[in-house]
Amino acid sequence: MPVFISESNNLYTMKYLFCTLMIMIITSAANAQIQDPVKWSFSKKKLNTTTYELQLKATIQSGWHIYSQSTPEGGPVPTSITLVKNPLAKPEGNAKEQGKLEQRNEEVFGVDVKQFSGTVTFVQQVTVKPGVKTKVSGTIKYMACNDTQCLPPKDQPFSIDLP
Repeated sequence: MPVFISESNNLYTMKYLFCTLMIMIITSAANAQIQDPVKWSFSKKKLNTTTYELQLKATIQSGWHIYSQSTPEGGPVPTSITLVKNPLAKPEGNAKEQGKLEQRNEEVFGVDVKQFSGTVTFVQQVTVKPGVKTKVSGTIKYMACNDTQCLPPKDQPFSIDLP
């Protein structure tokens, strides 16, 4: 006895295949989450009536590291901090790094690199005009790596209210 495939059966099969394919794509996209092994927090510390320390703290997932601002040229992307110009707040010098600095030779880059694991706080001193309220904002550019891969450099915006 011959089997006849009706148009409605064919349409049902196509819909079923389409739905199955969409579920597979959505599931695949959900599993391919963007890795973000660095979490940032921002605070301030008042030193006197017009001087503050901006504290930009990176908490780095175990097995990962980010690089010092003084990582040599030819190596990985060093961490950098760019402040938005603000006539009410003036940065004093460069940001200082507080954390356990590790130095090692990276064969991949061919240079000795300076890096931080665990946590590191970048401290930027700023002077504000007396009696004013303002914000200091900017961007931290950093690159996170582990023993097998490096993620593309990432920009982390921040904004801190003063005072």
